[in-house]
Amino acid sequence: MAGFTVAIVGRPNVGKSTLFNRLLEQRKAIVDDVSGVTRDRQYGVADWNGKSFNVIDTGGFVSRSEDVFEREIRKQVKIAMEEANLLLFMCDVATGITDLDAEMADILRRSSKPVILVVNKVDNATRQLEATEFYSLGFEKVFFMSSMSGSGSGELLDEITEQIPEDDETKEAVEAAEALPKIAIIGQPNVGKSSLLNALIGEERNIVSDIPGTTRDTIHTHYKMFQKDFVLIDTAGLRRKNKVQEDLEFYSVIRAIKAMDEADVCLLLLDATKGITAQDLSIFSLAGRKGKGLVVLVNKWDLIDDKSTNSARDYEKDLKGRLAPFSDVPVIFTSVVEKQRIFKAIEEALRVYENRKRKVQTSKLNEVMLKAIESFHPPVVRGIPIKIKYVTQLPTFTPAFAFFCNLPDDVKQPYRNYLENQLRSNFDFEGVPLKLFFRKK
Repeated sequence: MAGFTVAIVGRPNVGKSTLFNRLLEQRKAIVDDVSGVTRDRQYGVADWNGKSFNVIDTGGFVSRSEDVFEREIRKQVKIAMEEANLLLFMCDVATGITDLDAEMADILRRSSKPVILVVNKVDNATRQLEATEFYSLGFEKVFFMSSMSGSGSGELLDEITEQIPEDDETKEAVEAAEALPKIAIIGQPNVGKSSLLNALIGEERNIVSDIPGTTRDTIHTHYKMFQKDFVLIDTAGLRRKNKVQEDLEFYSVIRAIKAMDEADVCLLLLDATKGITAQDLSIFSLAGRKGKGLVVLVNKWDLIDDKSTNSARDYEKDLKGRLAPFSDVPVIFTSVVEKQRIFKAIEEALRVYENRKRKVQTSKLNEVMLKAIESFHPPVVRGIPIKIKYVTQLPTFTPAFAFFCNLPDDVKQPYRNYLENQLRSNFDFEGVPLKLFFRKK
């Protein structure tokens, strides 16, 4: 990620997420006219005039509320203000200066960080005149704009990039981030995804509460500790379609699926007390269909009373039976609360990432696989034996193999499964879905 960071702060419903999306030129933050929609800090990278910078979108700041989320948002806004190099203080001309704006202005004037006051919803001449009252807040740099239509955003971006020091490493940093392994934490709501992220990075990056659906956006975190360097993606929990009632939940599900697309490896969290459910299986198979590496974490293992020698082994055996046919995945029993085996989970995810990139030499592949085919021939079709002459790995992102034979359409699923099992037993592809293609020789 780029080194310069801009945080958008302000009270609820002034258009912070709309500005965030405008700066990133994509719909990444959820926008809705319900107070408290953006609950976590939301990160992205923006480009303007050949310069890149991080943008943080924060939840609406409410100074003295006792609401559980607003109290957490207050902590998050303060952390974002500490992380940022530049603060965009956003107000709304339609409501004028409120008590909350005045309190926020007071906090920001005491901050050592440079502040740009952005007055939003200035989309006609009357509002242009009304917006002049915001000069009374005492900030030197004031910009009038409409984040919905984009008017005034160019001038604001010019000012932001003016503040970024010249640095040749910025572009390299962005490219380096692109090359990092990306690990998505997926699963149903309330299995401990945000708690896992917080435990790994050692700070309260995500709001954690026992209310399902707290994380509504995907959150990207760059992890660089203990000689490990990767990006963690925490997603909103995926609910079954009939549970998705609010528009917001709908966007969250789409976002979680898009986070899967961005990831190389998915950590699927299960609740040990509930076992694997049909929804967990559909999340697992979706990640598999997308060709993502997979590691299964059985969380809340500390709550299981029977911890006899065989309980984990029997649980894993039953679990892999449910995951079949793709059961060659690492299963780790964790307790995020007690921080049991959470770093082992990351080590496994990075090993699966390496497996996903594995390329097998064509000569070695043919030597092993043709011997396996020789020892167990494909069935005879209409009196004609199927003959597989040659195997090669295709140049794809996820491991895929082409088998050249005389009757490619007649190779049935049981034999495909046999070939896949031979590939897995001879080459380490644990945790990685394999694709097999049969072509006419």
